[in-house]
Amino acid sequence: MRSLNLDQLRALTEVAAQGSFSAAARRLNLTQPAVSLQIRELEARWGLRLIERAGKKAFATAPGRQLIEHARRIARECELAESAMRGLREGWFGRVRIGATLTALLYDLPAVLKQLRSDHPKIELAISNLSTPDSIEGVIHNRIDLALVTLPVKSALLKVTPLRHQTCVAILPAGTPNIPDQVTPNYVAKQPLVLEHDRAAVYSLVMQWLSKQLPLARQPMLVGIIEAAKQAVASGLGISIVPDVAVTDPVPDFVVRPLRPMLPCTLGLIERRSKPRDPALEIVRDALLTLKIVHEDVSRTPAASREKPARKMARAG
Repeated sequence: MRSLNLDQLRALTEVAAQGSFSAAARRLNLTQPAVSLQIRELEARWGLRLIERAGKKAFATAPGRQLIEHARRIARECELAESAMRGLREGWFGRVRIGATLTALLYDLPAVLKQLRSDHPKIELAISNLSTPDSIEGVIHNRIDLALVTLPVKSALLKVTPLRHQTCVAILPAGTPNIPDQVTPNYVAKQPLVLEHDRAAVYSLVMQWLSKQLPLARQPMLVGIIEAAKQAVASGLGISIVPDVAVTDPVPDFVVRPLRPMLPCTLGLIERRSKPRDPALEIVRDALLTLKIVHEDVSRTPAASREKPARKMARAG
């Protein structure tokens, strides 16, 4: 019997992950007939159905799911072999794939990446801007190694490490009359609301926070990213709810207010529990964990010295 074809195993894994042959073909940069042929050849090899269709969706059968688990382990071993050989040939140390929410990418990662580049220039970093649900899926299916996400995240397959406590705050146009000292769900439900996008973790948290006011009189305006939401608020298009880290610098065009009840949106690090360790991955993981150390240092600051920023935020604008 011929040796297993890695391209066929990759095609099987992608079809199951994407739920369609056409989506898998786009990810693999192949035609749909080419992907279909690879699946048929795998099925003919063992005389087993590996993928079944239900309308336009494609699902792995029980034998398909079992083969996919083997395929993922094989793919990981191939990556490790390639890393080892490149390291011997070029002095290259390793490649680590990181997923991050846009908020983490803008406000948390830059300093960490700068230090990594300075201390470990032979580590290759692949950074992807992903929503929290997409990062969860990427880590589980081994498309990324580590991810900075918005908690809570619950999965038996993942190790979840809270890094930095943060809360959501309301931002309102500077000219808004009678702005309350604390913004409640009842107040928000009466205002035009601007949010990033409906796959964002913050969007889900806000909808839960507003659950007693649903359905809203008008649907939130979705603008894609938090920075766009901030611009929309500054332009007077409505109010928004964003992580506090996104509005630490004073902006004259909008007012920042705390929420009541408080809405946590903690930054966390996720990784697959069963993932093999390699030196590059450990170095990058330890670098990301410094975000937690920074938070712990801040949390030990005397309470009196932390009260002033909180009061300043409440009075902003």
